[in-house]
Amino acid sequence: MNLVNFLHQGNRYLGEFTPANLVFDANLQIFSRRIGFICALENGGKLSPQDAFSRIEGLWEALENSAHNLGIE
Repeated sequence: MNLVNFLHQGNRYLGEFTPANLVFDANLQIFSRRIGFICALENGGKLSPQDAFSRIEGLWEALENSAHNLGIE
């Protein structure tokens, strides 16, 4: 296993298959991975709590927009 695969592991989609659900699942996995990195950086003192919050807020808005654009509510 190389470093990229170790850091960016993906999981299979197990829900009802539609192209929109598959894309949203991929977006959700990316969202959760980025949240984990942001939390680790904040806990390690590399990001301020305010900066971490604003980054998480931006990621959340992007995920909501993704769901809206895909027709998932």
